[in-house]
Amino acid sequence: MAFETKEQALEKIISREKPNCPHCKVEMSIWEVPPVNFSDGLGWGVPYLFICFNDACPMYKQGWENMKENYGRNASYRCMRYPDADDGSYECLPVFSPQGASGQIIDDQVVAEQEALKEKTKKGFLTLAECYRERDWNTVLSLVLDGKAPQRVRSKAAEMIGDIGEVDAIEPLKNHKFGYQALQKSVDDSVSKIHERFFTRECPFCAEVIKKRAKICKHCSQDVAGK
Repeated sequence: MAFETKEQALEKIISREKPNCPHCKVEMSIWEVPPVNFSDGLGWGVPYLFICFNDACPMYKQGWENMKENYGRNASYRCMRYPDADDGSYECLPVFSPQGASGQIIDDQVVAEQEALKEKTKKGFLTLAECYRERDWNTVLSLVLDGKAPQRVRSKAAEMIGDIGEVDAIEPLKNHKFGYQALQKSVDDSVSKIHERFFTRECPFCAEVIKKRAKICKHCSQDVAGK
């Protein structure tokens, strides 16, 4: 079963047309769900929702009086819709101040940044495809090590370097700290694959690359037979 990442969820919701609030007809905003439990403690179920933040919305304006009269709370509610609500249903999001929940609005700048990331990722995959055809492992290696490259591009490059990388790629990969467990694992697997392809291994004493069948390390002169 494939699980959707938060980045993929944002790409999907940005690509959709924003719905209009059924109460005021104003276009709803993309809202990032805060990292706190809601209702029964199971969470929202999705990382992003559509919320109406129009302060002139009849539902929001009347909500203050309704909540005060029925529950004795100084609160209101805003119109909310789940991204995959194909039946066109809308729900209510409780808020306790005019600024409530506004901190999680995905504004135009965030959307622009996401679109730029999407384009950069697309170009990165095109570059990787060309590198694979040309066996250009140096460019693939540079993408693996580039902390500013999109994460999905780096992950794919980390897998690819094991297929086309040469022994000279091992040292840069081993000496780089990736800080991301899944990426580190892909790199470690690729290093092992490079060793398999070139029948090499690392000396257990000096860590230099030597032939798998070597009995004496050519770099430190240690006996490595059977080690």
